[in-house]
Amino acid sequence: MRFLIAAVGTRMPGWVNEGYAEFARRMPRELSLDLLEVKAEPRAEGKPVAAMMTAEAVRLRAALPPRCRRIVLDERGAELTTVNLADRIRHWMAEGDDVAFLIGGPDGLDPALKQEADERVRLSGLTLPHALVRVILAEALYRAVSLMRGHPYHRE
Repeated sequence: MRFLIAAVGTRMPGWVNEGYAEFARRMPRELSLDLLEVKAEPRAEGKPVAAMMTAEAVRLRAALPPRCRRIVLDERGAELTTVNLADRIRHWMAEGDDVAFLIGGPDGLDPALKQEADERVRLSGLTLPHALVRVILAEALYRAVSLMRGHPYHRE
């Protein structure tokens, strides 16, 4: 099984790429972490936000493998602890499909894409820049996998 982070936006700052890469590198081979970036729709004057989100959703769908569990990152999603996330990962591993986490662009994710998702997860009650979400999610996955392996990375 592998984790995919499918995110709207390319050309992230160096610190974002470095932070993501550090945690992706630490993931075990059997639970690799891959980043799928899709181009954000140009923010053209007069173009409706809904149309831009729809175009980005088309790109996200096209980037994903045909069979994968789709998890939308959404402020109204289920709030997880590290222990909860580790339990979910065990469940997903038993099912065997890849797991894709979808991160929207500046305007968020298309409502239809949210409806299609298998799950909605909330990383924080805080408003976070979409670039930073990649790093936080990568670290959260690494921490949960470390917990599953008995590593003292998680303190409880």
